[in-house]
Amino acid sequence: MALIYFLQSDVIPELLAAGVQVVLLTDDEILERIAAQFARSGLTFEGLRLKKANAYFQKVDNRRQWLLAYLRRVSGSWRINNEAQTSHIWEVWAENSWRFRLGVWLPAALMTLGLRSSRAARQQLVKAQMRFTPGIYTDLFEKYQPDLVIASTPGWRIDRYLLREAAQRSVERMTVIVGWDNPSSYAVTGAPVDWATCWSQVQKDELVYGSDWPAERVNIAGIPSYDGYFRKTWLMPREDYFRLHGLDPARKLISYACSFVHFAPNYPNVEALARLVSSDALAEPSQLLVRLHPSHFQDKPRIFAEEREKIHALEQKYPHVHIVRPVALGGSLGYYGGEDMDEKSSMMAYSNVLVTVYSTMLVETAVHDTPVVAAVLDTPGGWNVPGKFSLSLKEIGNWPTHQRFRAARAGRVVQDETGLRAALNAYLSDPQLDAAERKAFIEKEITFTDASAGKRTAEFILKVLNAK
Repeated sequence: MALIYFLQSDVIPELLAAGVQVVLLTDDEILERIAAQFARSGLTFEGLRLKKANAYFQKVDNRRQWLLAYLRRVSGSWRINNEAQTSHIWEVWAENSWRFRLGVWLPAALMTLGLRSSRAARQQLVKAQMRFTPGIYTDLFEKYQPDLVIASTPGWRIDRYLLREAAQRSVERMTVIVGWDNPSSYAVTGAPVDWATCWSQVQKDELVYGSDWPAERVNIAGIPSYDGYFRKTWLMPREDYFRLHGLDPARKLISYACSFVHFAPNYPNVEALARLVSSDALAEPSQLLVRLHPSHFQDKPRIFAEEREKIHALEQKYPHVHIVRPVALGGSLGYYGGEDMDEKSSMMAYSNVLVTVYSTMLVETAVHDTPVVAAVLDTPGGWNVPGKFSLSLKEIGNWPTHQRFRAARAGRVVQDETGLRAALNAYLSDPQLDAAERKAFIEKEITFTDASAGKRTAEFILKVLNAK
């Protein structure tokens, strides 16, 4: 997501044009490939040293580092919707032993109540993390002497060590928000960060009221990753796209994007769609194209790979079912690391209806003005695997981003196969159904719909740099 945000938008080109020297840190294992693909004057590539950072986390006072990371993950202020954070609390409960629950989870839960209620306590939590600043990037700081360090999260992930070292050296720090749900699903920063730029007023409110950001230090610039959608930069010719997946040009296209596999199987949604397109149940002859989730390609836990194999079996069992087969990039990027924007954009543009759970693709598909359906067909008991947390898909409708989608009425939410059939038929019969609501939804969620987000983001970065 960060590679798309920076390298496939106007952000870095605008900075380079203004005379800024940009050093981009990325996964060491694909560093040479990324450098060759995006090389341009003024842009330097260095390794992000993920193995060293992860080794430090695992080997140096891991229990305390884990606890600090857990607390910041779930301790956003009560002033915002904390449903997503609370679900993580119960996930940790379910996937650990009774000894852990009593010795760690229960005290942490009590601490979370205090942290959610106290801004001062949250600020102390940020300061407490600074003791874990390993100096992994010392040579890079000395070599480049940066004026500003920008990360794709405010230390919510492994970028925390880079940001902490920058803070230790009094180098200004900025975060760009790359994910739709990031400000509500994560909370306290993993390092002191000076500036943020986000998608919308909604996200700004989540940062200000949920994570104590000073309002004057949070900028709204939209989401640069979507500028290419508005410009149709990645859109393949329809004939080429249908040929790529062996699709029938005469049949309507229903697409399904797997999502939330960590909490519940997607298989009931996919199987219901396979049955519907392979029968006479829909208003128009249709076909199904399934986009698997990156987790489906993980070997641990095995259940994700097993669901992938079950979905592939549907392709053999039912006519008119097709599956996107992505190519692995290697390193930490795995699958869908930004290399497939033409595939993704074309899927959303040429689908007659796109179905998912509540993924960010609801926003992205609405940008393409394609009807969207959030399907929450459950498997009784979820994953039904000892030690694996499961959460009913019907219960996540009140998570912040999901709640906003439902309130906007930008698409249909269905809980069973009958409702799914009705929603598909409604959109197949009238593609403009809910079009006004889709338009209002994206205007609220991403603010700028004129492909200007990359330029606006770069202007904000330059403003911060020029004020130094």
